[in-house]
Amino acid sequence: MTVTMDGITLHLAHPDEINVKWVGQDESLRQLLAAWLVIHDADLPMNPRLVGKPGVGKTTLAYAAAESLEREVYIMQATVDTRPEDLIVTPVIEGEGRLRYVASPLVSAMIRGGVCILDEGNRMSEKSWASLAPLLDNRRYVESIVAGLKIKAHPNFRIVATMNDDASTFDLPEYIHSRLQPQILIDFPEREEELAILRENLPFAENYILEYVTDFLQQAHAAEERYTVRDGINVARYSMKLKHAATSPLDERIALELAIHEILGDEALRYVRRRSA
Repeated sequence: MTVTMDGITLHLAHPDEINVKWVGQDESLRQLLAAWLVIHDADLPMNPRLVGKPGVGKTTLAYAAAESLEREVYIMQATVDTRPEDLIVTPVIEGEGRLRYVASPLVSAMIRGGVCILDEGNRMSEKSWASLAPLLDNRRYVESIVAGLKIKAHPNFRIVATMNDDASTFDLPEYIHSRLQPQILIDFPEREEELAILRENLPFAENYILEYVTDFLQQAHAAEERYTVRDGINVARYSMKLKHAATSPLDERIALELAIHEILGDEALRYVRRRSA
C-alpha cells in the first residue's frame, strides 16, 4: 500500500488486527471515546494517555475503543531506542542506491484516518517526543527531514498513548505532558470484572481454576502487589498445561500453586487460597 506526496512515494504500514475484547470498566472506555469526540467545526480531538501498571489492559482498551469507531488501528511500540525517524518515515536502501521511504504505523494512521496506539510511550526519549509536538497540538502535522515532507493528519486520525506506571520509564517533558490530555487512569479491576476477563480469555478453563486465580489476584491487589490479570491468565494457562502433561494424576490446586511459583516466584504463594483443613 503506497501513497505519493510531493513526488515522494511512501510505503504504508498495514493496520493491526488482534482478537481482543474489553471487559468491564465501562467508564474508562467512555472517557477515552469522549476525548476523541469532535463537537464543533472549530473543535479538535484530544490526545489522551492511558496510565496504569503493566498488564492492566491499557492497549486492549485503546484497541477496543478504536474498533468501536470502525477505524483502522495501528500499534506503534515505543522503546528507549525509538528515534524520531522511526516515528515518522524511515529510508531503506532498495537496490542500486535507490531509497524506499517507509511510513511508520503512526504516519500510516495519520494518512489513512485511522487510530494510532503509541504503546508504552513513556519509554521514549525527549528527542523522539519533540518530533511529535506539532502533531499533538492544533497544527496536527509531522515533518520528515529524511523524506523532505510535511505530513498533515487526516481529520479522522486519532491517537492515544499508553504509559506504564513503573520505575523503568522516563518522565514526560512538560510541553508534551500538556499536549497528552486527558490522563485516564486504568486500575486493577473489581473481582467480578477480573473473573469476566479471565473467562473471556480462557473460555476452555474450568470454573474452579478461574475462581482460584481471581481470588489470588484480588488478594494480591489488596496488598498492593504488582500482579495483574495478564499474570493471572498465564498462571491459569500454565497450570492447565502442567496438569495435561503430567504422567500421573495431578491435583488442580497443586498445579496452580506450582504455576504461581514458576511464573511469579515463591513470594507470590502468600496470596494463594488456603487449603481446607
